[in-house]
Amino acid sequence: MPHPLISHSHVHAYQRDGVVMIPGLFADWVDTLRDGIERNMHNPGPYASENLKEGEGGRFFDDYCNWQDVPEFADVITNSPAAEVAADLMKSQSVQMFHDHVLVKEPGTSKPTPWHQDGPYYFVDGTQNISFWCPVDPVEDASLRCVKGSHLWEKPVLPTRWLSEDNFYPNPDEFIPVPDPDAEDMDVAEWPMQPGDAVAFNFGILHGARGNETTRRRRAFSLRLVGDDARYVERQGRTSPPFPGHNMSPGDWLREDWFPKIWPRPSS
Repeated sequence: MPHPLISHSHVHAYQRDGVVMIPGLFADWVDTLRDGIERNMHNPGPYASENLKEGEGGRFFDDYCNWQDVPEFADVITNSPAAEVAADLMKSQSVQMFHDHVLVKEPGTSKPTPWHQDGPYYFVDGTQNISFWCPVDPVEDASLRCVKGSHLWEKPVLPTRWLSEDNFYPNPDEFIPVPDPDAEDMDVAEWPMQPGDAVAFNFGILHGARGNETTRRRRAFSLRLVGDDARYVERQGRTSPPFPGHNMSPGDWLREDWFPKIWPRPSS
């Protein structure tokens, strides 16, 4: 049986659509995540970015790969139900940590998160993977938007840099151009969400988010996990996250000293 927070219909929807919303997945961890996000913003890591051009209003901050330095994030990753729910949704016997990601849009930030797939930025290959996107503030118009079934497209979407908007890799022929899901009438899933709810989506899902035109913050924590079939794959250049010095070769399992297995949990 799946974890009590989800049903077989959630698992079926995740496998079919590549995306599903899990109400209350992090409900008991909202304050912990808020504290972790504030710690992260006051002590940003080497990959922290400000994603607005000069003259654009608000603030759009993101940072990733900080869970080992932010105890609140480590607590959530280790002790929340996320890993067990991930195993059920992925139909995987194990869950391995990949990385954390914080995205904050302050009030009056009109810039949307560009449409993109996460997978092409990563050095991970395999179908058993999952991202959880959890807001710690109520969201309606600034919620995550996901194109159902886009994880099954024959070719990946061209990855771009969010600020400069240029191509991430030198050979764009391997990818399809970034589509406009609204103009092309794609099946876009979007939910109003309460703090602690989570959208679960495959690394291959095309997704983005609207700007935050409200008077309140929109802080979100994302958790990226992989399952049994995850392998290292080489890309055209530096990936994001880059994880320099990993010393893995194509086809290798992700090294567990850097990407620990967090499910099944060790017996006490």
